[in-house]
Amino acid sequence: MIKKLIERAIKIFKYAFLIAFTGASLYLANLFLMKPYSIDHYLAKELVIGLADSPEALTYIGIFDNFNWLTKHNSRLSIPTDEDMDNDIKKLEKAIKTLYKYKDSSLSDIQKNTKAIAIFDLENNLRELKEFPYLDYPLNQIGGIHLNTIQFMNDMHPIRDISEAEDFIKRANLVKEVYRGALNDLEKQAENGIYPPEFVYGHVIKQLQEFINFEFIEHPLFTQFMMKVQELDLNESDINYLESEIKQAIEKSVTPGFEILLKFMLKTQKYANKSHGIWSQPGGDEYYKLRIRSYTTTDYSPEEIHQMGLSEVQRISNRMNEILTSLGYDTVSKSVGQIMNELNENPDFLYADTPNRKEIVVNDYTLMVNEAIAVMSDYFHTMPRSEVVVKAVPEYSEKTAAGGYYQAPALDGSRPGVFYANLYDIKQTPTYSMRTLTYHEATPGHHHQIAHSLENEDLTLYRRFGYGTSAFAEGWALYAERLALEVGLAEDPYDELGILQSEIFRAVRLVVDTGMHYKRWTREEAMKYMKDKTGMSDTEVRVEIERYIVWPGQALSYKVGMIKILELRERAMQELGNEFNIKDFHSAVLDHGNPPLFIVEEMVNKMIEDGKN
Repeated sequence: MIKKLIERAIKIFKYAFLIAFTGASLYLANLFLMKPYSIDHYLAKELVIGLADSPEALTYIGIFDNFNWLTKHNSRLSIPTDEDMDNDIKKLEKAIKTLYKYKDSSLSDIQKNTKAIAIFDLENNLRELKEFPYLDYPLNQIGGIHLNTIQFMNDMHPIRDISEAEDFIKRANLVKEVYRGALNDLEKQAENGIYPPEFVYGHVIKQLQEFINFEFIEHPLFTQFMMKVQELDLNESDINYLESEIKQAIEKSVTPGFEILLKFMLKTQKYANKSHGIWSQPGGDEYYKLRIRSYTTTDYSPEEIHQMGLSEVQRISNRMNEILTSLGYDTVSKSVGQIMNELNENPDFLYADTPNRKEIVVNDYTLMVNEAIAVMSDYFHTMPRSEVVVKAVPEYSEKTAAGGYYQAPALDGSRPGVFYANLYDIKQTPTYSMRTLTYHEATPGHHHQIAHSLENEDLTLYRRFGYGTSAFAEGWALYAERLALEVGLAEDPYDELGILQSEIFRAVRLVVDTGMHYKRWTREEAMKYMKDKTGMSDTEVRVEIERYIVWPGQALSYKVGMIKILELRERAMQELGNEFNIKDFHSAVLDHGNPPLFIVEEMVNKMIEDGKN
């Protein structure tokens, strides 16, 4: 016990020292100047200790890299162990018990919200670990551990000098050990009779085989590493040394690690789940309800969300029908989905399949981002300081990745926010859909919201980094698409169709996610519904539906969050009348980190009351 206490004290001191000397006043204010033993101090301390246990998190945040000589985090990876789950359960139980000891009578209004957020989050996590410990799919086609490792190494690990290049190699040499640890969890899942659907096996086995069979000149770890090394000011001897070392790491650790995972997948493929919804797994129905609560931060039932989706699909379809009719399309004999599918195939709205197509599309997206930043400055009190750049989704994951996604910037400014656009299939990028993806992923969507929170020095450490929900983040990003349309960033009716197609896509998600996981639809039934209602390409539809199958409930958060934000804005406009200020509303929504929707509602209600006084 004494040894553990000493190790804990050293760990706290080590990271407190680092935080103090990063020059980040936020950390000083939140960790050292807070009232001792306050709920903010407790949550910040727990967050920092948790951060110390994750070398990946330390690399991701970026501000600790100057002290890597002390932490050695950039040369380490987290190795799964048999004790992880029991330890996590004990930590959660202890934290929840501690939080309940803080009496509301002694807390400020902000601290009461913080307590409610933390308990909501931790209790959901604890229930999932205790009741449904193996109901996820660690190996899946869009975010499996095999893909996450490669992406983390290539996108997050910095290579600014030879020392960081050597750390990259040290991490590569740990991959086999990481996957050997992950194998234990996969085997426990199998012991509980839980196997992914058949299509997941097909995708993952193919991905693993590709990684194993890559020549060095094709391997993403090797090519990306050497590209960064060539940009350093190194002599030929050092470059040759690094090239030799990374090749050995791939041969002795990375490839054998993938072989471990492939062997498991091939061995268990015959047990693949014949159904697609989570209902078919042990405890699946109750697990899905918990996922809805966690992702939407509401207590809606699957049936309520399904009906909400059907209603929204009808409303949006009606508006799209109006626009298409005004543009001269045959909306009598053809559905909105059929017409949108034809537009999606129309060469007038597609890029030519030239060798430099990706570069051209990325440049066009960048112009849209810059235009949005200029216009949106009139609708917010502050704009993010962090830059956002556009990149194509890496080739090694583009076949199964979503149409676009966002990666947050580093705290120290060393890495900008990144809007990744999937340019694998030409039909994924019809020109009329580009603006809405820009507004969702970059500005005023994910980049604006996430960078705003990271840069908000009024937030406590926990409220900045300790909790996040896709109901808020994705709800905001979908609201951002609507906002961009309202302020004139999509005046072309085809661009509005793109925004509406994006919105109906999210409304359809409410229907198909609950359809598969609650109403027992097949993957094919869900794909047909999405295709009919949205007109999306076959590739997009397949990738999306397969994503929802391995990520139950997450796809619900977008539209549920958007509906709540719009509902709150309408309430504020009705009650404040001429006193309503859109900048104030956006601040009420955005200035509190990434909270559950019930906290957002409290903050907007407070803004309304303040506006009346």
